[in-house]
Amino acid sequence: MNMEFIEALHELEKERGISADILFEAIEAALISAYKKNFASLQNVRVHIDRATGEFKVFARKNVVEDVEDSRTQVSLEDARKIEPNYAIDDIVEYEVTPREFGRIAAQTAKQVVVQRIREAERGMIYDEYINREGDIVTGIVQRYDQKNVIVDLGKVEAILTAQEQIPGETYQPYERLKTYVVEVKKTTKGPQVMLSRTHPGLIKRLFELEVPEIHDGLVEIKGVSREAGARSKIAVFSRDPNVDPVGACVGPKGSRVQTIVTELKGEKIDIVNYSTYPEEFVANALSPAKVIGVYPKPNEKVALVVVPDYQLSLAIGKEGQNARLAAKLTNWKIDIKSETQAYAQNLIPETNGEYEEYDEFAEYEYEDYEEYDDYEEYDENAEYVENPEYSEDYEDELAYDEKAVYTESTGSVAGNLPYSEGEGYEVPAIEEVANSEEVITYTEANKEEKLTERDRSMQKYFEADEKNSRKENKKKSKGKR
Repeated sequence: MNMEFIEALHELEKERGISADILFEAIEAALISAYKKNFASLQNVRVHIDRATGEFKVFARKNVVEDVEDSRTQVSLEDARKIEPNYAIDDIVEYEVTPREFGRIAAQTAKQVVVQRIREAERGMIYDEYINREGDIVTGIVQRYDQKNVIVDLGKVEAILTAQEQIPGETYQPYERLKTYVVEVKKTTKGPQVMLSRTHPGLIKRLFELEVPEIHDGLVEIKGVSREAGARSKIAVFSRDPNVDPVGACVGPKGSRVQTIVTELKGEKIDIVNYSTYPEEFVANALSPAKVIGVYPKPNEKVALVVVPDYQLSLAIGKEGQNARLAAKLTNWKIDIKSETQAYAQNLIPETNGEYEEYDEFAEYEYEDYEEYDDYEEYDENAEYVENPEYSEDYEDELAYDEKAVYTESTGSVAGNLPYSEGEGYEVPAIEEVANSEEVITYTEANKEEKLTERDRSMQKYFEADEKNSRKENKKKSKGKR
């Protein structure tokens, strides 16, 4: 051996990533095999290669005994102490037995052993590398189809994507880059065998860890994943920081993060829901996008009755029960979904539930308007009010009106200055236009009370009309703001 051989070993170390010490040990073992085969020696020998110069030597190893039975493997204590005085019984004495013509034949014999050891070392390194990547995501290049299996090149090894682990309906083109999940690494006689998957729920989890920095940093945690590959997946997330929205972090700006994952999975739909330690809230979230009225769990049986509005029943169940099935896998609860009508008909829930009382929007609106029009609570009797012509359409006077009669404005109609006194009767002369009528109207105390009542009613009608018109204007303003 010479320096060129040593340099070649160091080049292999750099290219293949195999330690030079492993290569030296493999060569030493090959030389031992070649020595025994070519020189018909039954001796116990050892080969040593100098790591710096490449010089090698062969040593015969013999045990020190009192009585020698086989001179090829044993040596007497007396002969051993001639070499070294400190030898004792059961020690091993080494003699150099390097042949003078240990050249081409030995090298040819050692060649296959060296190559085999290099392959074994490579396989061992690959196995050690990928056994630690079980449950992790890897990127490979599609090489070819082997029957229904897909062979994926991971760089140092070719992995197998079996038909069972492929997404239904998904096709793979040669030289296409593909992200897969490492399910298992087997050690075989032909080297490590890496099994991949595209349907494993862990693929969803690892993809989110790659795309969402908050998950990688530990601020957001993925609590559970349920998946039906190629169709739909649900993922429950929880934030350790109250200032971080876990769902928003996973969705990303304008949905960019989750859209990248959906594209990688060839259009598979993903529902991201908030995780909760309370079963009622977690089950309700898991049934998203369906709206839930109430959840009634039985913790001992791990069963939850979920009541949804009648129009949300089909959405909550999903196509062929997919939404309910994924929610049950995500929460580990058995979910029984009933519509509101079914739940009341079967007496599964009480008829009245204060939490879901019917809301009277009109009553609430009236209350708000009442607060806004506090200015009309105080009424000044001495103030003069002019009727707004805009409200004439809504204003209805309850007083009887005679088209033939002539009306004049009374100057004494202000309260406290009435044109008559109590008990007094006044006669109103007949008007020319109604000369045919001989009836004389007499104003008594009863007439006065009736007149005041009509006046108050007309004033009340005026303010109601004004308030009604103001409400209309407020409604128009609020609609404009929206």
